[in-house]
Amino acid sequence: YTILSKVHSDRNVYPSAGVLFVHVLEREYFKGEFPPYPKPGEVSNDPITFNTNLMGYPDRPGWLRYIQRTPYSDGVLYGSPTVENVGKPTVIEITAYNRRTFETARHNLIINIMSAEDFPLPYQAEFFIRNMNVEEMLASEVLGDFLGAVKNVWQPERLNAINITSALDRGGRVPLPINDMKEGVYVMVGADVPFSSCLREVENPQNQLRCSQEMEPVITCDKKFRTQFHIDWCKISLVDNTKQVSTFQEVIRGEGILPDGGEYKPPSDTLKSRDYYSDFLITLAVPSAIALVLFLILAYIMCCRREGVEKRNMQTPDIQLVHHSAIQKSTKELRDMSKNREIAWPLSTLPVFHPVTGEIVPPLHTDSYDNTSMPLMQTQQNLPHQTRIPQQQSAGQY
Repeated sequence: YTILSKVHSDRNVYPSAGVLFVHVLEREYFKGEFPPYPKPGEVSNDPITFNTNLMGYPDRPGWLRYIQRTPYSDGVLYGSPTVENVGKPTVIEITAYNRRTFETARHNLIINIMSAEDFPLPYQAEFFIRNMNVEEMLASEVLGDFLGAVKNVWQPERLNAINITSALDRGGRVPLPINDMKEGVYVMVGADVPFSSCLREVENPQNQLRCSQEMEPVITCDKKFRTQFHIDWCKISLVDNTKQVSTFQEVIRGEGILPDGGEYKPPSDTLKSRDYYSDFLITLAVPSAIALVLFLILAYIMCCRREGVEKRNMQTPDIQLVHHSAIQKSTKELRDMSKNREIAWPLSTLPVFHPVTGEIVPPLHTDSYDNTSMPLMQTQQNLPHQTRIPQQQSAGQY
C-alpha cells in the first residue's frame, strides 16, 4: 500500500487515503532538461533544487510535505492523504532550478486520492526512531526493513505505514553536528489485529516507572529492532480505535456553576423614552455655573481692587520717598561704575621716574595696603625718594 514513484512530466499517481505516499524527485531525470555546458573532460554535476506548490496556490496541501537536504540530493514529497480529498485531483507544480545556469524546468504531478476499503485500520502504533532522519526513513529499503521488523513482533494480516513525521516538526531540537547525531523520526503504522504482548509491555507499571526516571524500559522484543533501529520505547503511542470513547460528560453542579435561569428573554422592542435634561443640568450646567462665578470674583479682586502707584506715593511720607529715591540713584551709579572696570588706572597709582637717576619708582604702597585713611595727595616731606635741592646761600657768605 506504500506508493513509491519516480518523477515524470505530467504524471498521474493514485495513492490511497490514510496510507503513506512517497514521491521521489530525481536529479538525474531533470539533468536532461538543462544543457550541461561542461568543459572538455569534465562531467556536469550541477546543483539542482526544487520548489513544489499546489497549482494556483503558493504552498502545498496540508497533508503533503517536502524535503531536500542539499542541492546535490534528490527531493522527496511525502505525506498521508486525507479522506476529505478523495475523488478530487490534486495538481502539484514541480519547478526545478539549476543553480549554476539559473535555468528552470516545470512538471505537473496529478495526485488522484483513492478510498481504501480497510481504512482506517483499527489498531495504530507510533514509534520514535532516534537514529534516523526523515529522508533516510523514506527510502524504500529502510522503510521495508522497519515494517518487516514490526510485522515479526506484531504478527498482523495487514500492516500499512500510515505516516512519517520528522521530530523537528513535533517541536524537537536540531541535533549537534557531532558523532553523526540524527534528528529522529516518528513512524505510524496500522494493523488489523490487537497489539502484541511485546508492545503492551510498555504499559507495565515497572516500565512506566523507569520511563518517569528517564531510564530505558525492559522490552523483550527490542533486540529485533536494535540491529538497525534504535527505538525510544518511552515515546511509543498505542491507539485502539475499536473502543468508542464517549465524549458526553455529565455536568455535576457545584461551586462555580450558575443555576439554570431558564430561557433567555430579550428586552421588548417598545422601550420608553428617557429625559436626559436633568442629567445634563447635574453633570454640565451646575459645575459650569460655579466655575464662572469663581472666575468673576477672582477677576474683580485682581483687576478692580488695585491701588496703583500714585495712590501709594500719596500715602507715603515725603522723607521716605526721598530716601528711597536716593538709594535707587546710588545703586544705579554703582552699577554704571561696575561696567567700566576696564578703564585705565589713575595717574596717582602709576609708577614715576626718579628726577635724578631716572629710575622707575614703584607706587608708594602695595596692592594689599589699606589706603582708606590715606590722603589723596601727599606732601613732599612724606615722599621717601624725595631729592633735596641745594639752596643758594646769601651773597655775604662764602
